[in-house]
Amino acid sequence: MVKHIVLFQLKPEVDAQERKQAMESFRKGILALPAVIPVIQHIEVGFNMNPAEKYDIALYSEFQTLDDVKTYAVHPSHVAVANALKPYVLCRACSDYEI
Repeated sequence: MVKHIVLFQLKPEVDAQERKQAMESFRKGILALPAVIPVIQHIEVGFNMNPAEKYDIALYSEFQTLDDVKTYAVHPSHVAVANALKPYVLCRACSDYEI
């Protein structure tokens, strides 16, 4: 099993309403992906509640293999959701690890 964790920091200049809308849209889009990308074993999106930390969004997902992660990454439905968030993102961090 491979765990895929992605953190997103949004640009500070994005106003609060637009930030909230972008985050909710991203979560809704991500949570719809298992219906169209069968390699996803589990997926969730959380919003940071700790203002002392710099990342705003955490995406956690599980796959059987790293090849499944790669399949997910290039799937057109995933790319569309990721591209919709991209204009708001200042930085992104990712880690994939096997358990």
